[in-house]
Amino acid sequence: MKKKKIIAMGFMGQMPIAGVVWQHIHYIVGLQRLGHEVYYIEDTLNPCYNPHTFEWNTDLAYAAKTLGKLADEYGFKDRWCFCQRQLPDQPTAGLSKQRMLELYREADAIVNICGAQEFNDDILQNKRILYVESDPGIEQIRVDQKKPGTLSYLGGHHALFTFGELIGTGHFPVPLHDLKWLPTRQPVVTDLWKTDSPPAGAAVFSSIANWSTSGTKDMEWHGSTYLWSKSLEFLKFVEAPARSGEEFELATTIKDRETQDIFLKNRWRFSSPVEISINFDQYRAYIQASKGEFTVAKDVYARLNTGWFSDRSACYLAAGRPVITQETGFTKLYGGTKGLLAFRTVDEIAEHVRAINADYKAHSRAAFEVAAEYFEATKVLASLLERAGV
Repeated sequence: MKKKKIIAMGFMGQMPIAGVVWQHIHYIVGLQRLGHEVYYIEDTLNPCYNPHTFEWNTDLAYAAKTLGKLADEYGFKDRWCFCQRQLPDQPTAGLSKQRMLELYREADAIVNICGAQEFNDDILQNKRILYVESDPGIEQIRVDQKKPGTLSYLGGHHALFTFGELIGTGHFPVPLHDLKWLPTRQPVVTDLWKTDSPPAGAAVFSSIANWSTSGTKDMEWHGSTYLWSKSLEFLKFVEAPARSGEEFELATTIKDRETQDIFLKNRWRFSSPVEISINFDQYRAYIQASKGEFTVAKDVYARLNTGWFSDRSACYLAAGRPVITQETGFTKLYGGTKGLLAFRTVDEIAEHVRAINADYKAHSRAAFEVAAEYFEATKVLASLLERAGV
């Protein structure tokens, strides 16, 4: 593959929490390992989040510190820029604004991770902007509903990729209106997660989640409401650990006491998500120390049969930790047997727990094999660039 100059754009400076950061790092490192010259840029009108103070502001300091540290550790030192366009002088950290603008013209492609980068005239000088949608269903419904701005934004991209790998098939009900959506999935650099150490005897199935994120992304379509938050999906399966005969752990914050009690009565335990969200290495260590992951999918992913799969769950697999997750249709493409098991009912969850406990080594080995075959960053990204004509 010929070496290309590629810009990855996203929002890990604006939202420097571990799950977001790892999602971006896998793109950057994966593209580097394919031999490309990779730059990371955020060019934004949005405020930045400081996870230590829980504040949003236009100060570049925390974003710059985070991106500088990551650049040193993951090989893009002197190849990153954060531009805060919301301020009058449009200051940058990392590269200068002039160099950032030059890169827009020079780059062979821009990868718009999670579709998070808003457009401006400077970015649109590049004609090979690749949209990567990590939250399928939302944009397709917006297009079907003719939401203002949606088609023009998507139309500014050279190619549209989606984690909804069943979009455009007979399994996905939303019409596409002649937009061509190409299937992709979260790239994972598996050697950054692999561990030869088995989990301790006291390890449990765990997951990490924002408890309630519904609101602006809840969608009404054809008389039904499709929810963005995972909270109601967890409640549907709250009996899972009790029915499975063991404890599960959730790293999240549930403020409502009655809801907490429902979980506690069903053998859930909670850990604080704050430190593992701030400390990227601790986030990885938390996953590696787990027996495996039990999690649900957002309502919109599951009911629309998108084929979506979690980037965090892919990290569990890469760590050799089996995953039990809610079916979205992904088993039509991979998984569904050892190492990666899907459910629609509480009874299926209990069956999967028993199967994993009966032969943990085999499920652990299979989990890593699924990650290496289907999510390895170099494979996923080589395919993405080839299909985009880059």
